[in-house]
Amino acid sequence: MERPRYRQDVLDSVGRRAATLVALSRWLHEHPELGNEEHRAAARLTELLEREGFTVERGVAGLATAFRAAFRGGAGPTVAFLAEYDALPELGHACGHNLIAASCVGAALVLRDLGPALPGTVVVMGCPAEETSGGKIPLLEAGAFAGVDVAMSVHPGGRNSIGGSSLASHPVELEFFGKASHAAAAPDQGINALQALVLALQAIWALRSQLRDDVRLPGIILDGGKAPNVVPDYARARLSVRAADAAYLEQVVVPRIRAAAEGAALATGASVRVRHYEPLYEELWQNDALSQVFRRHLESLGRSVQQLAPWERAGSTDVGNVSHAIPTIHPTIAVASPGVPAHTREFAEACGTEAGEQGMLDAARAMALTALEWMHDAELRDQVRLEHERRRQSSGGTPR
Repeated sequence: MERPRYRQDVLDSVGRRAATLVALSRWLHEHPELGNEEHRAAARLTELLEREGFTVERGVAGLATAFRAAFRGGAGPTVAFLAEYDALPELGHACGHNLIAASCVGAALVLRDLGPALPGTVVVMGCPAEETSGGKIPLLEAGAFAGVDVAMSVHPGGRNSIGGSSLASHPVELEFFGKASHAAAAPDQGINALQALVLALQAIWALRSQLRDDVRLPGIILDGGKAPNVVPDYARARLSVRAADAAYLEQVVVPRIRAAAEGAALATGASVRVRHYEPLYEELWQNDALSQVFRRHLESLGRSVQQLAPWERAGSTDVGNVSHAIPTIHPTIAVASPGVPAHTREFAEACGTEAGEQGMLDAARAMALTALEWMHDAELRDQVRLEHERRRQSSGGTPR
């Protein structure tokens, strides 16, 4: 169990730092930057952490806006807080990454305030481009998580919840190459790349009846020709391909999509290129032992917390990739009304309100208390580790 004398220390520390954390969240909200372009955000975060005594590595894994900031207390275990700070095109912080970054930094600073009494190491992992190329994936591959025992972050939402999961995602781009010709005078001399693409999309969407109910295949046509009287020699589409788990996605769904595209190319005489334009996001494994500790601490702050079923999923995240490597929690905290979905202007507005900022501060409090209890409780650490090991063994591993 968390040692009682530290609870008030954590609450007092958040109180002292609240103005700084709110100012940080507001600044990020007012200065949104897209994935891998978060130069000002990364600079502001690292400068603050460096002033507070963290050892900061910038440009980790070859990513200009990634960083790893660490503060070591005693010779104990290591917890990492996963700070995200990229925004969405035109919408700004409509996924609340300003709140994620501020709460992760806040939790880390609170633990840093314990100084030598901190029984381990705290890391803030600066994770760019969660919305696009998934900065956590190269960070994992580069060994930035080496030595980290657990990871956590809290996502803004319309409810306080633990559990649930996310959809595995591996977006696909289809490019068809044909032959241009006059569409009225000599259509037989051309090869219509757009027709090939449309045929492929129809075949792919027809797969819905042959795939599991959790599969998602939305897509758009990005290029279908330039003039109606010219046979298009090039056409391009992108599909957001998702499923409940990465194994099914990679072993069943993606090969079926590739086969449908190649069949359309064969039928029309076109050629096709199928590629992934964003990396594989694995499904999220929530560590239940650690989640229950987080729930207790969040409830102690006066919030009612909902337990989600394992099959309840919301979107996709590269936090899933981290969760396959080390025990991870990624609960949600209410900052908006339940009917306001993320990735909307309304949600972006909510993430800049006092309610959003209060959610950020409570997330920082609950994460700090959870991390501290985990650091002090050897039995809890064993439960968290063993649960993760059993999950890995039962899954048989998933593609990376």
